[in-house]
Amino acid sequence: MPNDLAPAQRVALARHAQRPGTADFISALFTDFFEQRGDRHCADDGSILGGIALFHGHPVTVIGHRKGRTLEEHMAYHFGMPSPEGYRKAQRLMLQAEKFGRPIITFIDTPGAYPGLEAEAHGQGEAIARTLALLSGLTVPVVAVVTGEGGSGGALALGVGNRVLMLENAVYSVLSPEGFAAILWKDASRSAEACDVMKLTAADLLELGVIDGIIPEPAAGAHAAPQPVYRALDAALARELAALSKLSPSALAANRYKKFRLMGSKALGKERL
Repeated sequence: MPNDLAPAQRVALARHAQRPGTADFISALFTDFFEQRGDRHCADDGSILGGIALFHGHPVTVIGHRKGRTLEEHMAYHFGMPSPEGYRKAQRLMLQAEKFGRPIITFIDTPGAYPGLEAEAHGQGEAIARTLALLSGLTVPVVAVVTGEGGSGGALALGVGNRVLMLENAVYSVLSPEGFAAILWKDASRSAEACDVMKLTAADLLELGVIDGIIPEPAAGAHAAPQPVYRALDAALARELAALSKLSPSALAANRYKKFRLMGSKALGKERL
């Protein structure tokens, strides 16, 4: 498969059933991962996977979306669409990381937050907003990585980082191409056309300054040969965390605030990693 893919082809790769997920990245990049569950209010939402781990011997907090592999896992995790309990679990882990001075690494791969009636009744909008507010003000380094789909506020809730990286065939947008086409043209079947105009690819977002770097993938996608992707991401994370560790806590928060205030400026774009 050629590297010069159409946006719709990249969307297909971002959604590939065998694409590495958060659990795979945790296994490949970290050691001594200790999962933490529950939001300390209602329940545990398995669509958010998080805990403490060691990255090159240093403690970090890892949080990411989880879609699962089997049909049973897809159903249990709502295909990677978190409920309020998932975002509240993420908040708990973020506050813990802030208390103990641990950098936070997030992995983003979701079509969006779960839209079910129960989720709305449990405060979905408030949970996402509070997660955004909390992440925005943290004084520890935050690096976000879009590994597959990055859809809507469900993705952005884990995306307010000092650095935002994307895998080459990941996508990041305000909503799905199908939703875009249904709203704009009243025809969800025009999703491929929507992909062309949404500027959702890593290259588009790097040019716009929405992300800071692109992790290269094999021509056939990350699922075809994940090891080179793991190595490239490992090097990128080490580099970004080393740079961020030189900033003071107040500078980290100010850096993150400035980054998102300037979002969309082409001057923010950086090179491929």
